[in-house]
Amino acid sequence: MWGFDRRIVLLGILAWLVGGCATNEAQNPSTPPLVTNRTAAASNRESWLLVDTKRDQLMLMRGEQPIKVFDQIALGSSGAGLKSRRGDNKTPLGVFRVGWVNDHSKFKKFIGLDYPNTDYAERALRERRIDQWTYERIRSAWISGNRPPQDTPLGGQIGIHGVGGGDPNVHSAGVNWTSGCVALNNWQIDALRPWVKVGMRVEIR
Repeated sequence: MWGFDRRIVLLGILAWLVGGCATNEAQNPSTPPLVTNRTAAASNRESWLLVDTKRDQLMLMRGEQPIKVFDQIALGSSGAGLKSRRGDNKTPLGVFRVGWVNDHSKFKKFIGLDYPNTDYAERALRERRIDQWTYERIRSAWISGNRPPQDTPLGGQIGIHGVGGGDPNVHSAGVNWTSGCVALNNWQIDALRPWVKVGMRVEIR
């Protein structure tokens, strides 16, 4: 019984700090734009990130070989799946690119992803969760290599980040505490950061 109560208490401790997983995570003005779709495809020589939501691991990959493995990651409080709307606290499955990096985030470091991508936009358009104009905004930004709009009903500010100044015990307790992001502890995010570059492939599965 204590295990369950402890999780509730730990969630409450961090809830006031987290609020939105990545609220107001501004893009660094000096960050170059995203690479285009043609150059974004991963080759056997390129590094990319694999988030394994079943094993709670983030892996730095080169081709199909892991270079570094980070265990005990945290996801959105609603788990991982097909994210449908802003505020559903779900970590989106799919293939993304690193859109920007904030090295001075309240979460220690924030590696922003280009969510919503065209896959999510197309599905939302078919299901009438967004209109044609919103779809075209997302598609145009993605094709041109820019960060897609973050103000649509699909949500935004999805990324990989640390705990920052929050209570590390909440993260180490194995609780999925974010609002849809992938979280590492502060040591892990520092170790990952030197490998990350804008345009890098990130697969969440």
